[in-house]
Amino acid sequence: MNYVKTLGAALLASVAFVSAAAACEVTLRSSDTHPEGYPTVVAVQKMGEMLEERTGGKICIEVFHSAQLGQEKDTIEQTQFGVIDMNRVSLGPFNNIIEETQIPSLPFIFRSTDHMHRVMDGPVGQQILDAFSDHDLVGLAFYDGGSRSFYNSQKPIRSIEDLAGLKFRVMQSDIFVDMVAALGANATPMPYGEVYSSIQTGVIDGAENNWPSYDSSGHFEVAKYYTLNQHLIVPEVLVMSKTSFDKLSAEEQEIVRQAARDSVPLMRELWQEREKVSEQRVRDAGVEIITDIDKTPFIEAMVPVYQKYVTSPKLQQMVADIQATE
Repeated sequence: MNYVKTLGAALLASVAFVSAAAACEVTLRSSDTHPEGYPTVVAVQKMGEMLEERTGGKICIEVFHSAQLGQEKDTIEQTQFGVIDMNRVSLGPFNNIIEETQIPSLPFIFRSTDHMHRVMDGPVGQQILDAFSDHDLVGLAFYDGGSRSFYNSQKPIRSIEDLAGLKFRVMQSDIFVDMVAALGANATPMPYGEVYSSIQTGVIDGAENNWPSYDSSGHFEVAKYYTLNQHLIVPEVLVMSKTSFDKLSAEEQEIVRQAARDSVPLMRELWQEREKVSEQRVRDAGVEIITDIDKTPFIEAMVPVYQKYVTSPKLQQMVADIQATE
């Protein structure tokens, strides 16, 4: 009986949502690979509520979560072509497309999450958002992606030596491939949705991600060693198709931009809450969490990665500006 009631409520909610979206003159289709209830998904849904209110019901957002519209690499291309109107994506998949996104994707570039916030809320962050305009996209806002650390199915990792020979999934970014190689392990770029089965079948030994993703993906079920080396604090970005954006009036465009900015504090609050819940859930599941690790050798191993990617005066200045941000 409870199941029937729950299913009925879900169907009614779905019908109500579709009806509300249908009532809007413009319904923006937004993609996210994360599941319903994930902080990024909720933040974009909240942005949609703001848009609907501020445009008098003219503009709505329909969020397609759980990779319903495809994995990140595919949805980026669809957004560039205007098939998808909006997209929440990690900066990683943009690294091979927009060079400015490589800088906040560098290992250990940020000293803390607070440092990352100050950088991405400032001139460097705006410089990166502006860079999307040359690629048929409009950069709207940055969301949190947490600190990324290694997890695997084989053994605890307490040093660089322990990484030798292990196979790790990384996002489809050359920087991440070179980062893993610099640590003596083997990188396998693959879509997020393929990671669970690949660990389970031994195609890879593990991956690297944050607490909420490690939890919500179920990866902790098949990779029970999680080392908190926190090599990356890569922001997420919310972008809009330039084709879709250009169909709006100047006033509507500014409303969209402001609603995106206003969704950021909510997302960060939800993220902090979700991190705590996910960490507790993972610990309760009996995962071995390794915290006694010296990060210095990991940081020193990244020198060739910086030398390879921070080559132009523009990118070198971006790194200097980030390091100078208090």
